[in-house]
Amino acid sequence: MLARFFPVAVTILLGAGPVWAQTREVDAGTPPLTWRRGGPESPQPAAAGAAGAVATPAASSPGSSVARVTKGNGTLPNEAGQIWREYDISPYTLRVTTTKRPEQAVVDWILRQTGYEAWHSEPLGILSAGHRTLRVYHTPPMQAVVADIVDRFVSTEAETRAFGLRVITVEHPNWRARVRKVLRPVQVQTPGVQAWILQREDAALVLAELRRRTDYREHNSPHLLVNNGQSTVISALRARTYVRDVALRPDAWPGFEPEASQIDEGFSLEFSPLLSVDGQMIDAAIRCNIDQVEKMVPVMLEVPTAAAPRQRTKVEVPQLAHFRFHERFRWPENQVLVIGMGMVPVPLPVEGKTLVPGVPLRLPSSPPRGELLVIVESRGKLAPAPGAAQAAQREAQSYQRR
Repeated sequence: MLARFFPVAVTILLGAGPVWAQTREVDAGTPPLTWRRGGPESPQPAAAGAAGAVATPAASSPGSSVARVTKGNGTLPNEAGQIWREYDISPYTLRVTTTKRPEQAVVDWILRQTGYEAWHSEPLGILSAGHRTLRVYHTPPMQAVVADIVDRFVSTEAETRAFGLRVITVEHPNWRARVRKVLRPVQVQTPGVQAWILQREDAALVLAELRRRTDYREHNSPHLLVNNGQSTVISALRARTYVRDVALRPDAWPGFEPEASQIDEGFSLEFSPLLSVDGQMIDAAIRCNIDQVEKMVPVMLEVPTAAAPRQRTKVEVPQLAHFRFHERFRWPENQVLVIGMGMVPVPLPVEGKTLVPGVPLRLPSSPPRGELLVIVESRGKLAPAPGAAQAAQREAQSYQRR
């Protein structure tokens, strides 16, 4: 009769896997079984209480966090005086049709102006943009900066601007000697890069002087249509294929299969302008990437087969040269910005042609180099096409009738 009320715990160990513990009251009046899944380090099941309940340890589930997590007090911290503001950006986003998410440009320019760390450190800050509303939680000084950026987008009504953006290469940087008197230098952070601000008349003289050179080459159309705050990319790239490795294939001749890879060499230039509220100043973020394959270093690999035990094949390892430039400039709208990137790797966007005339296609000991020049000029607002306003009005009226 004593065994009738004696609790029995049975534990079964299955190798190094989880432990399954069965605890059962050997009492005809307590039929249910309680199963618990734990690990090797799980504590042993506690004895049942007066009511026969089993104590289960508060172990973490497999997907739970290791760090201590709390719900907080349910309110946003505002020790630094943070305030909540919502900005209506629909006058800008509804007029930009060249991208699915025009509001992203507003966020990008706010981050350029304030810095990324201002939103990911103390004090707490929130920056979130929808298609119509920009929501910001930060201190009053930061809200003033955000309001200025938003005004620069909204006040211009996202009108398309015409810009002249020329990408030029020359073989030698001695063009400076003849036009030095008209060059007004501005500060640049990237080593080896120079920038100047010129009057429109002086910029025309510099361009005419460059065109007289035999090594002058222009690589893009000088006319661009860019929405205020949006980005446009000019690129000249070509794919270069090479054999990176081989895979053994005993079932096919010659016993191996080459693994090809590809490198895109050339240049890409990203241009993102933002005008001031009065349209008198231009802020522009300019990013330039150049990738050049200097040469392919051959490596001989042994790929023996039953038919050819001494068979060998060649793979290639590319020797690359890179140039990276990313800065922001501010200059008057009625003047011209000229950037000299210095003697950078000159890519080969077209097979059989070099960007610098007179330089051979392949110089293993001396890869081609040249100076890359970028000339940026504002051409003002884009004049609407004849009848565009009437067509827009008719479309709006027809939309209202639907």
